Amino acid sequence: MSKKILLCDDDLPILRAAEFKIKRAGHDVRVATDGEEAWERIEESIPDILVTDCQMPRLGGLGLVERVRSHEATRRIPVLMLTAKGFELDEEDLARRLEIRELIAKPFSPRKLLETIERILEEGSDERSRLVESSV
Repeated sequence: MSKKILLCDDDLPILRAAEFKIKRAGHDVRVATDGEEAWERIEESIPDILVTDCQMPRLGGLGLVERVRSHEATRRIPVLMLTAKGFELDEEDLARRLEIRELIAKPFSPRKLLETIERILEEGSDERSRLVESSV
């Protein structure tokens, strides 16, 4: 089933390679090159998952995720964060504070990114199924 995926990265070769791979898998992909542009895309149509780079111009990935988490309509969007190799982030703090589902260090293969996205989306639908079953 096709999902809406928002990819946000200022590194155009990475953005285009990821977009190509994910579209080939049948998903609806929107792209942005910074956090402000990504927020505009989110306001147009809420994605099923947000994949964002950490360091970008105008509004970085952490600022974008903070904005996403501060709005009721968007706060439950799963987030996958991309980081530059050697860029240190406290994964436990991010997971707890901003509910970032996973970090992937660059460089990465588009196949690995797609597999991670699909796993997170599947986990999310399993979680929703469990919630529905437990409320019945």
